[in-house]
Amino acid sequence: MMSPADSHVHSEWSWDAPAGSMERSCARAVELGLPAIAFTEHVDHTVWTVALDALAPDDYLATLATPEGLLTPPAFDTAGYAEAIERCRERFPALRILSGLELGEPHWHAAAVAKVLGAGRFDRVLGSLHCLPVGDGFAEPPGLYGHRAAAEVVRQYLAEIARLVTDSDVFSVLAHIDYPMRYWPAREAGPFDLSMFEEEFRHALRMTARSGRALEINTRIPLHSAIVRWWHEEGGEAVTFGSDAHDPAAVARGFRDAADMARAHGFRPGRDPYDFWARVD
Repeated sequence: MMSPADSHVHSEWSWDAPAGSMERSCARAVELGLPAIAFTEHVDHTVWTVALDALAPDDYLATLATPEGLLTPPAFDTAGYAEAIERCRERFPALRILSGLELGEPHWHAAAVAKVLGAGRFDRVLGSLHCLPVGDGFAEPPGLYGHRAAAEVVRQYLAEIARLVTDSDVFSVLAHIDYPMRYWPAREAGPFDLSMFEEEFRHALRMTARSGRALEINTRIPLHSAIVRWWHEEGGEAVTFGSDAHDPAAVARGFRDAADMARAHGFRPGRDPYDFWARVD
């Protein structure tokens, strides 16, 4: 069975991917026999506080933050990125290479996002939520868990997902709905229990389905099978697959298991191998 397309890959054009390489990621995709790869580079406008004490001194995020931990994401180089896409399309003619973006919190930055989208052509646009408000600023889950009960962080995240898909129409795929689970503080909060958050997940999934978006099966950590089942039950029409790779070695990681899971819950490949996988009832 042909692998699904990897619809969520970062290269050197993403500000947080110093080990990224568009050319080497394409070479890896060809080696794996992928039909397509989408370079969905980070476009972030939220300025947030990084928990510096939780980072190694040489961590790339630490090098970008101020001594107080304030991180302002660098601007996206639309022109340079577009040139790199064309070079790779010429070098790898048998691989379908899609241009794309991962828009962080686009519902908070409509004007800035519109400016970026108007500067180029993008085949696949993801919407994502990385930060939540905390005090007078913002923080990602690693910086939130130390200030709030862990369960509260997850519930607030999923409530904001519902606002994201309702208030913004500039993206077609919701990325990593399970993002807070990557950083769940098991030592303090115990093992993550998905059943505690079924109602909140279902609400976020229902609102995403009503908005007409596809749900990404992100394999950075394996997406729990129950979330894909809930997606189908709440009316979700399509899924995509994303490694969220920030270096070429991670392209298409876990895709065999992810594809098997999607099939088990009623999703099948589209007519073209780079299409969304569609619901089959």
